[in-house]
Amino acid sequence: MTMEQLPTPCYVVDEALLEKNLKILRGIMDRTGCRILLAQKAFSMYAMYPLIGQYLSGTAASGLYEAKLGREEMDKENHIFSPGYRAEEFDEITALCDHIIFNSFAQLEKFKERALCAGKSVGLRVNPAFSTQQGHAIYDPCAPGSRLGVTRENFDSAGLEGVSGLHFHTLCEQDADALIQTVEAVENQFGPWLRQMEWLNFGGGHHITKPGYDIVALEACIRRVQEKYDVQVYLEPGEAVALNAGFLVTTVLDTLHNGVDIAILDTSAACHMPDVLEMPYRPSILDAGVPDEKQYTYRLGGPTCLAGDMIGAYSFDRPLVPGDRLVFEDMAIYSMVKNNTFNGMQLPAIVLRGKDGSCNILHQFGYDDFKSRLS
Repeated sequence: MTMEQLPTPCYVVDEALLEKNLKILRGIMDRTGCRILLAQKAFSMYAMYPLIGQYLSGTAASGLYEAKLGREEMDKENHIFSPGYRAEEFDEITALCDHIIFNSFAQLEKFKERALCAGKSVGLRVNPAFSTQQGHAIYDPCAPGSRLGVTRENFDSAGLEGVSGLHFHTLCEQDADALIQTVEAVENQFGPWLRQMEWLNFGGGHHITKPGYDIVALEACIRRVQEKYDVQVYLEPGEAVALNAGFLVTTVLDTLHNGVDIAILDTSAACHMPDVLEMPYRPSILDAGVPDEKQYTYRLGGPTCLAGDMIGAYSFDRPLVPGDRLVFEDMAIYSMVKNNTFNGMQLPAIVLRGKDGSCNILHQFGYDDFKSRLS
């Protein structure tokens, strides 16, 4: 099946582009000795886990269900961090995970013995309160009042017995310079305890596979930390694994004019690419331009009743007509894992484009998927 024959809307993940990213990440592991995990919160297309597992060290989870998915579908190293663990789930978590990372000394004290008795490596998330982001407070774990990680002010070194690693996650779509600055802040605040640790987890938000990312600086930072503190460094990228490796194919349903030209698509920002509204950002479209760059400019909107279900303005070489197909780029990440069925919208099919260019529909969704979430 070709792209032109696919039902829309659909997510298409390109195997060759995914593997290109994985080879970059594997090269960093091989040259530095660090371990890189897939952060499943960004990309949980488990049909690709056998391929990902050929290159990466394992998976990182944010809760029980992601931990189960990582264990069932990749079955390599399986790490978990949660701001708060549920007592009734914790035994299952210890059965699934190798590293269990806590968000506070209270949670550590509550569950540590159960984790250690199960032979698990116990970690604590720290918050260096060092923000390197601008304009995206919703994605900034170091924003004032953050609930994520223990700050130096609240750090109780007497409570570290049994803790074998520290974890920090402060970045979002950033280059190595932000990581280097953050590592320095972590060292300045928590350096006295790093040498008693076995591992240090740099978290995620590293845009490693983005063109122009400073891999040389990243590797130097990893080596310096591992040599200085004799720790195993972990990274947990999500976006970098599947960056620019997926698409969302959609069809134009209608066009209209209300002061500006508007096109209604069969895909929804609110339902199928919620980060467009949440972040917000404007995704790129294959062969389209910014407003007025090309001759015909349209505002693109979804089919829901939400007035703000608008994707953005784009320009095209010719007028859009019903039946035209548009291809949104970089849609493998934070799409399938965050979509929803608001307004009874059908979820996009999930498609794999193989290295030979052929497309295979892995999953199609229907009414039962909408109804089964309700009662």
